[in-house]
Amino acid sequence: MSHTLTALSAALPVAAGWSAHGFRLRRRIDAARRDPLTGLWTRAPFEERARKSLTRGRQRAVYVMDLNWFKQINDRFGHAAGDAVIRATGERLARWAADHAGVAGRLGGDEFAAVTDVCGEADTVTDNLSAKVLDLLHRLEQPVVFDGRPIGVHVSVGAVRYWRDTADLSALLRLADEHMYMAKREGGGASLAPRFPTKPQSETVNGRRAGRRGTATTGTETVA
Repeated sequence: MSHTLTALSAALPVAAGWSAHGFRLRRRIDAARRDPLTGLWTRAPFEERARKSLTRGRQRAVYVMDLNWFKQINDRFGHAAGDAVIRATGERLARWAADHAGVAGRLGGDEFAAVTDVCGEADTVTDNLSAKVLDLLHRLEQPVVFDGRPIGVHVSVGAVRYWRDTADLSALLRLADEHMYMAKREGGGASLAPRFPTKPQSETVNGRRAGRRGTATTGTETVA
């Protein structure tokens, strides 16, 4: 019996060490999958979590957001100010998503995405989604103070509700992106997809809307 207790007592520090090592390793892996500027998930881990979220059987919504006139912020105030705006946007989006049982990510540049619950009866879900989007715009469009100066933040949001028979995240992101661009062409704000969303209307290049930054097309996206 004493030999057993001695062996166990000797093994405990080793087990504790491995446990601490595993915890640190998980933290490093987790940190590597997050955007260093905002702390949000980067594209791949965001999409992984978003796909899981869409399989939970509840009414969900997919959002794509883009900052308006972000280039002008960089040109006028400098890239450090642009980074401050991106950081604040990411932090605000993370809090909003957490408040609405969702997940958020930075897709790249000044482009963000999220998936949240949309609760309520069938005839109230649209109002619920509209309220969520208005809350999102209110939070994201607060000025960001940099070097003692307030910088205006303006956002375009596209949102689409999810039904079980349309659980293709890529298609939902494409459709939300298309509606975001509709809002952007109108000067900002939000555009919500119809109750029964159709397929995206714009041409797809490399899985993204034609004209989007990063797509190899002859045309360019002219609305910043």
